[in-house]
Amino acid sequence: MAGLQMETTTVEKLYRERKDRLELSLLAGREGLKRELVNSEIARPGLALAGFFERFAKSRTQVIGETELAFITSQNSDEREGRLNRFFSFDLPMVVVTKGLTPPVEMVHAAEQTQTALLSTKLPTSEFISRLSLYLDGVFAPTTTMHGTLVDVYGVGLLYTGPSGIGKSECSLDLVERGHRLVADDIVRLTRKAPKVIMGTASEIQGFHMEVRGIGIIDIERLFGIQSVRMQKRVEVEVRLELWDSGAEYDRLGLETRYTTILGVEIPAVTIPVSPGKNITVISEVIAMTHMLKTYGENPAELFSRRLNQELRRRKTTDAYLESDLE
Repeated sequence: MAGLQMETTTVEKLYRERKDRLELSLLAGREGLKRELVNSEIARPGLALAGFFERFAKSRTQVIGETELAFITSQNSDEREGRLNRFFSFDLPMVVVTKGLTPPVEMVHAAEQTQTALLSTKLPTSEFISRLSLYLDGVFAPTTTMHGTLVDVYGVGLLYTGPSGIGKSECSLDLVERGHRLVADDIVRLTRKAPKVIMGTASEIQGFHMEVRGIGIIDIERLFGIQSVRMQKRVEVEVRLELWDSGAEYDRLGLETRYTTILGVEIPAVTIPVSPGKNITVISEVIAMTHMLKTYGENPAELFSRRLNQELRRRKTTDAYLESDLE
């Protein structure tokens, strides 16, 4: 696995990539577009605009809605100018006015003087914050890359890992031929989207191409159609492929779930020994279906173990009764 990566972005990049989605327009402070966004946090600076700066979250994107703007415009010109000059004196990433409202002249002037990007959006405040948060959370989410293959099997994201040449790509190719969907081959980009959610995608350069030894590079989407690929998928099980070792101990009952950790998130892990004639594709489908059963609260191995123990206890009780029955 590659090292942890933390993405960065600038106000200019956000403005360029999400201008239409966020319905943004630049009002003042064009030079401020060069500033970096250092986190995904968003603040509504009501207290700061009222003059309380003791715990002012100045590193966050500042969003000014109708309430904050109504307060500012209710002040006389001198008070308004003083508070806005103090507000913009901090090294703010950017300031966004929502609902298409027109900011006071003093705000535009302060933004120009400090070269802070002052933007306007036509969106309501809550809608704008929701859309912006989705973008920023994606940008600042912890990310890494892993050598492996990610396939959507019956709706379950199986991440295949193992040494080069073990058969990860061949297994995923067989799964695609059986109607399952490829997400990424060789290099999988992994992102922690939520505290317990790891999403996998393909690298931008490789896309849905796959290297098959003896054939070369093939395009899965063109060969099997758009239904054979998926842009992203949650990683739910790691399937470790390794060469069969007759001296190794392999799990035969499945009573204990083993885990691996990716970006701080525990993911169930299954180790499959590979040997000639073993159908890894069918085993993969069983892994996916078993995971779904466990998700729904059913563990086949535990159910079997309980039934077996009950049967053994019943036989023991029956045998004891028969031995003492002399009639």
